[in-house]
Amino acid sequence: MQIALAIAGSDPTGGAGLQLDLQVFRSLGVHGAGVVTALTIQDTAKVHEVLPVFPSVVLNQMRRLLEDFVPDAIKIGMLASDDVLRSVALGLETVEARGEALPPIVIDPVLVASDGQPLLERRAWDSLKGLMARATLVTPNLPEAEALTGIDVSEDAGVETAARFFVEQLGAGAALLKGGHRKGRPDDLLARPGPGGTRLEWLRGDRIDAGRVHGTGCALSSAITAGLALGDDLSGAVARGREFVAAALSRAESVSQGAGLLVFP
Repeated sequence: MQIALAIAGSDPTGGAGLQLDLQVFRSLGVHGAGVVTALTIQDTAKVHEVLPVFPSVVLNQMRRLLEDFVPDAIKIGMLASDDVLRSVALGLETVEARGEALPPIVIDPVLVASDGQPLLERRAWDSLKGLMARATLVTPNLPEAEALTGIDVSEDAGVETAARFFVEQLGAGAALLKGGHRKGRPDDLLARPGPGGTRLEWLRGDRIDAGRVHGTGCALSSAITAGLALGDDLSGAVARGREFVAAALSRAESVSQGAGLLVFP
C-alpha cells in the first residue's frame, strides 16, 4: 500500500483543500492520510472565514502520525498562519530525528483564495520560503510566484526568472509554475537543477472551456504527490498530474451558482 499525506485546510464543499486531496489520492490508487491545518467557512462562491487550527494540535497530529509510520509522499497546502506553518516544519523533524530521510514533499504555496480572501497571513511568507528548501517540488501559480519572488511574471522571461529563483535562491528541488493565469495557452514551466545550471522545460497546455472551476491547483499538486508516492520520477509524476487534472477539468460540473467542481474517474 502506498500512502500519501496531505497537510492542508478543510474545505466543506469538498472542492479543494484536504477533502479534495484525499479524493485525488484515492482516484489514483493511493491511500490518503490527512493533517488539518485550518477550518474554513465557505461555499462554492466564496471563502467567508478562515480559522487556523491551534498550532500545538497541528504539531501533535503530525508527531503522532509520523511516529507511527512515514508516508511515501507528502503534500503541503494551505497553512493559514505563521504559527501553524512553524508547527508543520517542526512536525517534519519527527522523521529526521530518527535519522530517516523525509519522503518526497510537494508544497503548493496557497496564499489567497480566488475571491481575494487571504489563506496565509503575510508575516508567514518568509517562513514559507524557508520551508521550500525541504521541498522536492513547489507548485505556485503565477500570482503566487510573483508575490513570493517579487519578479514580474507577465512575460515568459519573467516566468523563467521566477522559476530559477525558487530553485537557486530558495533551494527547492524543483518548481512547477502553473500557467492557468497566462493569456492565451496555459503552458506550465518546470524548473529543476541540471548539469549546467537550472534546466527549464515549458510544458504545453490546452485551455479547457469549463467556466469557473474550484480546486484545480490543489488537484494538480495532489496528483503529482500521488505519482511520487507510487514511485514515479519527477517528470512522470508531473505528466501524470497534468493529464489527470485536464481530464477532471473536462468533466467538471456545476452544482450551484458558484464555482464548478472537478469530477474524477
